[in-house]
Amino acid sequence: MTDPLFAAPEENSALPATNPRELGLLADCESCFGLCCVALPFAASADFAMDKDAGQPCVNLRADFRCSIHPHLRERGLPGCTVFDCFGAGQKVSQGTFEGRSWREEPGTARQMYAVFPVMRQLHELLWYLAESLALPAAAPVHAELGAALEETERLTREPADVLEKVDVAGHRAVVNALLLRTSELARAGLKGKEHRGADLMGARLKGAGLRAANLRGAYLIGADLRGADLRQADLIGADLRGADLSGADLTGALFLTQAQVNAARGDTATRLPAALTRPPHWSAAQNKPEKPTQGRRSARPRRR
Repeated sequence: MTDPLFAAPEENSALPATNPRELGLLADCESCFGLCCVALPFAASADFAMDKDAGQPCVNLRADFRCSIHPHLRERGLPGCTVFDCFGAGQKVSQGTFEGRSWREEPGTARQMYAVFPVMRQLHELLWYLAESLALPAAAPVHAELGAALEETERLTREPADVLEKVDVAGHRAVVNALLLRTSELARAGLKGKEHRGADLMGARLKGAGLRAANLRGAYLIGADLRGADLRQADLIGADLRGADLSGADLTGALFLTQAQVNAARGDTATRLPAALTRPPHWSAAQNKPEKPTQGRRSARPRRR
């Protein structure tokens, strides 16, 4: 039964735009007030060299909202910063919701701006998944509902700050996720992919594994050896790929894979990625040495199943 919130549009109506750039889903740090460096907390760990409370500006944030050590984040113990992706939420909140008024210029906006930013990021993440789904021919049976969901999600991003900070993102995500799951099933139909949803595969030896069209939604793949693995059409939504070795792996057509997940993994020039994603600068032979999987930090990055 279709949720009434996402009722299909009229038969002859056009589907909404699905290009990530047109939807503003590509981060533009030049147009952001350094929100990821202020609004979000992080704890001293393998990802971050220090503790920082939510709402506290990072010590490396300059007056112009730029990072003073951006080219050296990894060697300075802040690899977590290099893998974060706001899906364009930073500039949307900075230039859209708050119309270019920064938390430094108008301190009274700070609390609400910091509250709105993570909400906007989650909405933009959903827009990314919905746009990808609409580009899949196999998902044609649910394109109308996906299009309606994308339009509703995009509408929410245009709400004023006092409305945005109260949006029930969890409830909205649950409805959207049902459509994404259906999309995944349609895209992987007939390929007999393995079932590993939510599986604990930390440090697993999966070199050369046949994981085509596998369901890896929310799987723990931290530090896994996936060298040369076949991950074509695999559903990787929310999979934790921190430190996973993707050298020579084929992720062509992988479903719901994000740039943040790719950035968190390791790979090489032989790794094949979906067209929408780019090879991270740190993927080089010199840096691609085996790493021990990060243990005991499963709650560090929320997973979507």
